[in-house]
Amino acid sequence: MATAEETLQVVVRKRRLQGNDVVVLDLAAAHAAQQLPRFEAGAHIDVHLAGGLVRQYSLCGDPAAPDHYRLGVLRDPQSRGGSQAVFDGLHEGSLLQVSRPRNHFPLDAQARHTILVGGGIGITPMIAMAYALHAAGRSFELHYRARGRDACAFTEELACSPFAERVQYHFSDAGGRLDIAAQVAANGLAGTHLYVCGPVGFMEGVLEAARQAGLPPVQLHREYFNADVDTSGGSFDVVAAASGRAVRVAEGQSIVSALASIGIKIEVSCEEGVCGTCVCTVLEGDCDHRDVYLTDEEKADNDQIMACCSRAKSSSLVLDL
Repeated sequence: MATAEETLQVVVRKRRLQGNDVVVLDLAAAHAAQQLPRFEAGAHIDVHLAGGLVRQYSLCGDPAAPDHYRLGVLRDPQSRGGSQAVFDGLHEGSLLQVSRPRNHFPLDAQARHTILVGGGIGITPMIAMAYALHAAGRSFELHYRARGRDACAFTEELACSPFAERVQYHFSDAGGRLDIAAQVAANGLAGTHLYVCGPVGFMEGVLEAARQAGLPPVQLHREYFNADVDTSGGSFDVVAAASGRAVRVAEGQSIVSALASIGIKIEVSCEEGVCGTCVCTVLEGDCDHRDVYLTDEEKADNDQIMACCSRAKSSSLVLDL
């Protein structure tokens, strides 16, 4: 049975609304004697919210300012309750539990030049990356794509930042156009890495443009903050190797749900195949990967599965549980 990881108690030190429905929160250690663990650019934390919800949010502050964690959260009417819980439940002085920072979206230390692209609220991890790259004296540019300046958060911070001259804005209502091919051509292919975060369709467009411009997959990096979950498909069996117990996973049912029905609990968080919390080791069987967390190479290895959304191509899977 999976065990919950250690959490940190923090307090909302500052809360302000920016743009259209973005709340920016500064989280500090709840006790003055404690220090928050340092984080690297690209890292996120799990935020434990009311009703047992756990959601992941990128850390968008300066990694060199370890006294607080900064989050930017968009109120999303299509969300499954996480953003609404942040807006309704977190105020200055609120206490909450968060995970230690985890980084599945790190900067490449060998990059000669870095192109950062944030679409909407996907700008959040890019801000921390820009601070880190500037502090290290490395070559980079930051592109902020959105519908309009009035709808955006962080514009004042970026305008006052030490890297303000490296920020380019692309606002639809002002005719702004983001030409990825031109940016790649201007910097050359050798050693140029591109990072993108934002809505799925936006990221796919940016990545395809970069591929067409010649950037190889190893130099392209993306981070999803949500994804469509598809659990359709035929039923199959899952065997928990440690106990020898087995359960049938029905069509439309997740592996997590099926295992929970026989008392085997797997820790979950996003439930969309994004965060990696529910990863399980596969001992036998052929996986049908539905997540956006594992790389293509990791999926081809067939030794891990995201139990919240992925399924089996074979009649059964044996998991190291």
